[in-house]
Amino acid sequence: MNIHEYQAKQLLAKCGVAVPFEIPARSLAEVRPAAEKIAASGSAKIVVKSQIHAGGRGKGTFKSGFQGGVKVASSVDEAVGYAEKMLGNVLVTKQTGAEGRQVRTLLLAAGAKIKREFYLAVLLDRANSRPLVMASTEGGMDIEEVAEKSPEKIFKEWIDPAVGIMPFQARKIAAAFGLKGDLFNAGVKLITGVYNTWWECDATMVELNPLCIVELADGKETVMALDAKISLDDNAL
Repeated sequence: MNIHEYQAKQLLAKCGVAVPFEIPARSLAEVRPAAEKIAASGSAKIVVKSQIHAGGRGKGTFKSGFQGGVKVASSVDEAVGYAEKMLGNVLVTKQTGAEGRQVRTLLLAAGAKIKREFYLAVLLDRANSRPLVMASTEGGMDIEEVAEKSPEKIFKEWIDPAVGIMPFQARKIAAAFGLKGDLFNAGVKLITGVYNTWWECDATMVELNPLCIVELADGKETVMALDAKISLDDNAL
């Protein structure tokens, strides 16, 4: 069973994974107060994201002709305008097929100043019955495309389910990303939290694409899950 991005991030945050300040909205009446709260938090940009169980939302097209299921607004009014074009309408992406999916929920998020993008996922490797952490410096891209064209850019680490992810394994993955100093420590914490989310939720997959280095308002940098996808094991429900 798939869950929405905002639900996935709520589960990740419980396990200590850093996520942006975000508010889901299920009606137009909820959009403006949410956008105002995000603007009041000091964010110059408000990201409006369609919540459907499919990827490629940003490049998708609504059946109304409106382009893009993810938009970055510079004001509350602009965010509301985007929401009016998305909420209740059918979004067609590469993954939905021609019929598309109706957008019943939007996620409004504080805009992030992205410095670098990565890919991180935890899934079940059925071939050897172990959890597998997959990481790549090619964040934001389709991982199948990376595997096909640049397989050397995908780092894999298998986890012993009896003991869980060990600190040295989280450090190996953070090193594969090229993280250093405070970012390295933040990365280790986040990677551990992502694995723990996978384990605690009985997930078949937890995917962050992109996982980003972002610059905060005070100029400091940290690692944050800007997008998240979680699939739960139907047998565990």
